[in-house]
Amino acid sequence: MITRQTEVLNKSGIHARPASVLVNEAKRFESRITIQNLNRTNMESVNAKSMVMVLSLEAVKGTSVAVSAEGKDEREAVDALIELINNGMNE
Repeated sequence: MITRQTEVLNKSGIHARPASVLVNEAKRFESRITIQNLNRTNMESVNAKSMVMVLSLEAVKGTSVAVSAEGKDEREAVDALIELINNGMNE
């Protein structure tokens, strides 16, 4: 399992449009991928391939998130999602 952390940079956080971009990127990989809002103390990791679950993170600008993946393409998956988040998810 690979885990990396980053911060949400989007002015409006992870709302519907960037969540869709994130989910579509996650679906490209075979690995099980999760994302967690580190600013919420009781927040479990959620399935990064589910739009509803990603929106449930309530990740606003400045939110620290952890992306984890487990599977044969785990490193590539985490690196791609971290890069996407760091680039503002194409917004």
